[in-house]
Amino acid sequence: MKYTKISGFSDEIAEDVETQFQVLRKLHMNYFDPRGIDGKSISDLSDAEVVLLKEKMEACGIRVSSLGSPIGKVYLEEDFEAHFRLFQRTVEIARQLETKYIRIFSFYHTPRPDMKGETYNASEVEWPAQERAEVLDRLHRMVEYARQQDVVLLHENEKEIYGDTADRCLDLMRELGCGHFRAVFDPANFVQCGQDTREAYEKLKEHIACVHVKDAMLADGTVVPAGRGDGNVAYLLEHLFRNGFEGYLSLEPHLGSFSGLAQLELGNRMMDLPQGGEGTFTLAYRALEDILERVL
Repeated sequence: MKYTKISGFSDEIAEDVETQFQVLRKLHMNYFDPRGIDGKSISDLSDAEVVLLKEKMEACGIRVSSLGSPIGKVYLEEDFEAHFRLFQRTVEIARQLETKYIRIFSFYHTPRPDMKGETYNASEVEWPAQERAEVLDRLHRMVEYARQQDVVLLHENEKEIYGDTADRCLDLMRELGCGHFRAVFDPANFVQCGQDTREAYEKLKEHIACVHVKDAMLADGTVVPAGRGDGNVAYLLEHLFRNGFEGYLSLEPHLGSFSGLAQLELGNRMMDLPQGGEGTFTLAYRALEDILERVL
């Protein structure tokens, strides 16, 4: 594989970070997106736990691409001041781990019965003006803090948050886009929202700083290895590289069950898939490898 900036959410391999790093080294991967570390969210680590993680990283030659934080993956009705304090702590952890990048989200609707389905057409969901304004106010405050701390917030398109469709992601970028607020492009998440990924790419290509390598089937949202679904992953990577893309490609396979999955998905679409771990993570890596051999 010629492209060296390959990373991944290695908590899908195992809960304990030593096993995560063993598999990353087998795959000759030098980066990871820390999300679940020994059963804890990256944002919940103490200073001592961060120091220990950094020691393990240095021993294995592993560096952080971006923090896989949970910031912004909460409902609008939840206490934002408490969440902002968690955000500030996350920024501190990012600096301790020597990365400038933090993955974030743009908040869920206030829970409603019609938002609980596993799949939906996001373009048909309307966000009231006051909720959009609240999202923008919160993100603006976070971006300003990121500017002060010299870190970069990477917004991931995610099911049922404000930035789930290409148009709403573009709205965020037009309102807040800058050197401290850029986009993560997740093809599978767009597919699961009924969003055509080629259209999304054309709208967001100037804002994309990172790609989550994940694919899905449009018919039912089933997650599949990259290149096997309707996410147009090869098309996206080919066009990104053609336009000078040099960001991270982060494997987020979601091909099987793993510790913490229940907290990452509102539905249960993936809970009955084959057991996750080294095998499915390696499968995801090989699928990306095949694509890169064709597009680079």
